[in-house]
Amino acid sequence: MVAQVEKSYCKYLLIFLGLISVICNIVFICLNSGKVPKCQTTQQIWKYDHNDHGSVFADLSEDEYQQVRDFMWAQKDLEISRSAFAKPNENFIFLIEVALPKKADALRFLDGKGSKPAREASVVVFYRARGYLKEYAVGPLGGSLTYRDVTEEKYSQPELKVNACPVTIGEYVKLFEFLHHEVSIKMEKIMKESFGGQPLLPFEGMPRGVKSGDRETWVSFFRFESGMYIHPVGFEVQINHQSANSSQWFLKKLLYNGRYFDTVDDLNEAYDNGTVTKIVYKDIFNYASLKPRSKPTGLGPQQSYLQGKRFSVKDNQVMYMDWSFAFGLSSLTGMRAFDIRFKGERIAYELSVQEAMSVYGSVTPGMMLTKFLDSSIGIGRFAHELVRGVDCPYGASYVDTYRYIDTNYTQRFRNSICVFEHDIGRPLRRHFSDFFHNKYGGMANSALIIRSITAIGNYDYVWDFIFYQSGSVEARVHATGYISSSYIIDGSLRHGHRVAENTLGNIHTHFINFKVDLDILGVKNRFQTKDMTFEETALPWMPERKAKVPRLVEKQLNSEQEAALRYGQPMPRYLHVASNHTNRWGHNRSYRIQVFSFAGDHLPESEPEESSMSWARYKVAITKHKDLEQTSSSLYSQNDMWSPMVDFSRFIADNESIVDEDLVAWITAGFLHIPHAEDIPNTVTIGNGGGVILRPHNYFDEDPSIYSPDGVFFEPGSESSCEYNKMACLKDDMCASALEPFTYHGFEEVMKFQES
Repeated sequence: MVAQVEKSYCKYLLIFLGLISVICNIVFICLNSGKVPKCQTTQQIWKYDHNDHGSVFADLSEDEYQQVRDFMWAQKDLEISRSAFAKPNENFIFLIEVALPKKADALRFLDGKGSKPAREASVVVFYRARGYLKEYAVGPLGGSLTYRDVTEEKYSQPELKVNACPVTIGEYVKLFEFLHHEVSIKMEKIMKESFGGQPLLPFEGMPRGVKSGDRETWVSFFRFESGMYIHPVGFEVQINHQSANSSQWFLKKLLYNGRYFDTVDDLNEAYDNGTVTKIVYKDIFNYASLKPRSKPTGLGPQQSYLQGKRFSVKDNQVMYMDWSFAFGLSSLTGMRAFDIRFKGERIAYELSVQEAMSVYGSVTPGMMLTKFLDSSIGIGRFAHELVRGVDCPYGASYVDTYRYIDTNYTQRFRNSICVFEHDIGRPLRRHFSDFFHNKYGGMANSALIIRSITAIGNYDYVWDFIFYQSGSVEARVHATGYISSSYIIDGSLRHGHRVAENTLGNIHTHFINFKVDLDILGVKNRFQTKDMTFEETALPWMPERKAKVPRLVEKQLNSEQEAALRYGQPMPRYLHVASNHTNRWGHNRSYRIQVFSFAGDHLPESEPEESSMSWARYKVAITKHKDLEQTSSSLYSQNDMWSPMVDFSRFIADNESIVDEDLVAWITAGFLHIPHAEDIPNTVTIGNGGGVILRPHNYFDEDPSIYSPDGVFFEPGSESSCEYNKMACLKDDMCASALEPFTYHGFEEVMKFQES
């Protein structure tokens, strides 16, 4: 009896467990019926054989930075401080980065005709205690290090003026201490009544004076809020900090609510006597906050790689379908690419950012003379970690970079470059045949993008190099971030628009300079232009009747000055760097330079600061390549604009021949920015940018994208065939990407003004 009961219990238990299993499976199937399987992360159709060509241009590694730093510190005769906060009267290593090899040496290695050039570092030392600046080459890296002074070789003078150096973090620390003791403490009543008793945040104007040797900085003050740049308070001071001894610094002028004062005492007295119109503090909503006004819901479209990534990144080399190139990130000038090849042929030796410049208009001194040259601050220096899914597609490949600038240790910036393939969203080419032969042929415009974003003070610049399957390359920049602003006083509206209470968005220009060292079938190239004109022509079948007919106009420019094409002057619409080789159809194989720009007017050449930005005179300028003409601007241009170490106009002054020579194109793009209400809280990237496209022009015998695996073709009756239309089989390849977890470390390497 007991045995029968036990069997019955077992039977019912098994039935119960079976039902539970069925129910669980049904629930599981229901929950997952709308999901697609995960893509196999190991699936990679595209395979690439990387080489070590990119190593010639690679940024220094973390170990190389440390080796160079330790070597320079060990040179007792240089008396270099090891502090990250070196005082203005101490010697200091400001910058270490890779020294690029001479082009001829690099080409011999890249083309298999010579050994790899010795690897060296460039080191900039500020000898504030001695009153000058110097640059050194240190190398060979990986061997027994030596150093040599290259200051005269690069700048034709044995040493550089000390006041040409940027303000270091150590000097900023002293400036902040000065402002606290000489302004905040001595103006306690005004600070409380006019500015709410909160600390004020400083923002400096540049250049620091009106003549060579000056170091007198106008500092504007802003509310202690996030997005401080659009919270001006109406108070500015001018500090003379020319002396290496900070105890000798002094206030030269003050501006309070549009009125100038010579001293703090003069301002306090006028305030107490009621002879100056007082600024009255009031609490306001922080309209500069980027926290969304409504809570985000849902996700926008995301892209994925259904058959794995079609590009490969190894060290500093990228391979993508028919493209290959090396890349780097200069602390001073930002993103750059080298040895750019398409189908194995070198198109360009170098494509790089050179400078970003802005000129501001204002009635207040903090902005009135401001002309920012960002490479002097460091464009690449402020390339922080990129945010997945916002700054770059979530599934992009991310690369860490290392830098040594204005510090005493090597800084790692995680995920500060991203590489991704992107469907531009419009076809690269297509045609639907409606007449006679009914067919469709087209191709999605998938391109590779390498990107960095640099947050230089108030502005964020999005830098893209884009590689298209048609053989074109694009370099472009988009600006976002915060506008610079000033407190509205009488006359302010002549220089911009009111964008918030008491806040003027100041009119300003943006000019961006790119270096494009094209090598079209070698280094013997020429510069050609093409355009059109209307020509009156008699009709052959009706000679008495004439018509205006477009005609091609071609010209070859033979000298540097002839090929210096200025903004504001007529210029041909087609610009080409060409080889003396021809394609199948008898035309010079060339690449066209197509500039996209909405630039404002350039600073008049009569202004004493203009020589530091003379590259901006030219939309395109073609020069003969020289290793010593490596950059169009310099680290020192911002703080000595009146006698710059690099004046680009001198590259053109010798007017050398550019016929069958190694040519470099210097491209300037940009936009005029008249701030408006929609720049609050942030400027959007739409319409705010510029760049250049390098397009094959008779370089090939036909469009190379016709060989792309992305092509689509079908005709009536074959719409569902997958043979030439992979879109018809897309449903069979559906899967969901296996994504990396979201992480962010970008706040780890922000500028710090005190010891941790």
